[in-house]
Amino acid sequence: MTAAELLATLNLPEVARVERRVPKTLLYEHGAPTAADKRRISEGIEQLHWVAALKPTTVGVSEYRDSIREYVEIAVLHLTFRPGAQASRLVELVHRAVPYPLLLVAEQGARVELSVAHKRWSQGEADKTVLDSGVVRVDWNQTGDNPHRAAFLEALALGRQPRGSLFALYQGWMDTLLALLAARRTGVFTASSTADAAHARREALQVCDQLEAEIARLRTAAAKEKQVQRQVELNLELKRVEAVRAAAVAKL
Repeated sequence: MTAAELLATLNLPEVARVERRVPKTLLYEHGAPTAADKRRISEGIEQLHWVAALKPTTVGVSEYRDSIREYVEIAVLHLTFRPGAQASRLVELVHRAVPYPLLLVAEQGARVELSVAHKRWSQGEADKTVLDSGVVRVDWNQTGDNPHRAAFLEALALGRQPRGSLFALYQGWMDTLLALLAARRTGVFTASSTADAAHARREALQVCDQLEAEIARLRTAAAKEKQVQRQVELNLELKRVEAVRAAAVAKL
C-alpha cells in the first residue's frame, strides 16, 4: 500500500483539500530544538505536503475547547523521507512543529506509516502547544496486516469517525490505530466500544511494549549465559514475564 492509496481511503472532501508544500523552515523554527535535529530535517526529509485542513467549514464538525487544549483544525500531512532518514525522530519533530493535531502519513520507499498525537497547551509558554502523551505510530505491514486490511481501512475513513467535535474525530483516528496495534497481538481487529475502553487499550499496549522489550532482553541474556544455574534463573524469569505479557494481551 502506498501513501497515496492510504490517503485515498480517508475519503476527504474536496473542500478540505489544501495540496500545498510545507517549507522546511517551519520545522527548523518550531520543531527542531537542537542543531542535530535541524540536520536530521535537512538531510532526512524529502518533502512535507499539506494535504487537507479539517475544520468546521470543511467537514461540518464543531471546534473543541477546554482548559487543556483547543482543536479548531486538524491537519492531514504527507511526509516523504530520504533513504537513511531517522524516521522516528523526524515524525515526532513534525508533530511538535505544527500547532494543530496532525494525521501524518509518512513514506520511506515502500514503507508507509500513520501517526497521531494529541496536543495541549504548554504550562510554561503562553499560546504554545506541546505533545500530550506521545505519538501513536502504526507502520503498515504489507504481509502481517493483510487479515486486518479491509476492517482497518474501512474504520479509517473520515465518515466513520465520531462527529461530536474535532477532538472526538481525532480521538476516533487514534483509537483506530490502537485497534490495529492490538489486532497484531490478538489476531482480531475490533474498535473500542467506549472512551474508557480505548484508554485501557492504550495503557495495555504500552505495557505490552515494555514487557516485549524485557522478553527480548532475557532471551538474549539466556542465550549468552554460560553458567547453567544462571540460565535456569533467566528462563524462569522469562516465563514469568511472558505470563504477565499474556495477561496484558488479554486486556486488548
